[in-house]
Amino acid sequence: MENHDNVLQKHVIFFDRNKDGTIYPSETFRGFRAIGCGILLSSAAAVFINVGLSRKTRPGKSFSLRFPIEVKNIQMAKHGSDSGVYDKEGRFVASKFEEIFAKHAHTHPNALTSNELKSFMKSNREKKDYGGWLAGYVEWKILYSLCKDKNGLLQKDTIRAAFDGSLFERMEKEKASKKQANRPKSTI
Repeated sequence: MENHDNVLQKHVIFFDRNKDGTIYPSETFRGFRAIGCGILLSSAAAVFINVGLSRKTRPGKSFSLRFPIEVKNIQMAKHGSDSGVYDKEGRFVASKFEEIFAKHAHTHPNALTSNELKSFMKSNREKKDYGGWLAGYVEWKILYSLCKDKNGLLQKDTIRAAFDGSLFERMEKEKASKKQANRPKSTI
């Protein structure tokens, strides 16, 4: 992951399952499955993410029915109505990250409740940017549903790990560990 130019690339590289710099819908699907999403959500994510981002990350190239996403150009696919934690170059903006909690984490200083998350998403809406509203809503709702703790809180370190991409690797390892622990023991 150190070879990538920006944090936004690190955020998406997990989904480049064969590490060739291009993410195809099948890889998006496998990445979502690897972090614990069901078949339906993984399928929908593969379609919507790749169809929505492919063209934006491939400037000057012809349309492709394979809907590839080029990791090196992922910053070109940044949508409106977002948090601003990634700048236009895909770099992490620490002040914008801290602002999320300063403005919206009222119950716990280092976590967001479901209602605080809704307030945060609403505050990011740009006028008439319906696509950006939808993209932000879906991203944050998936993160919340997969990563909230037993008290219904989305912790600051979890959100930070989502932004830098390390969360996905951790989730995949945790899922694999649980699967291994649940396998029947051999009696031989």
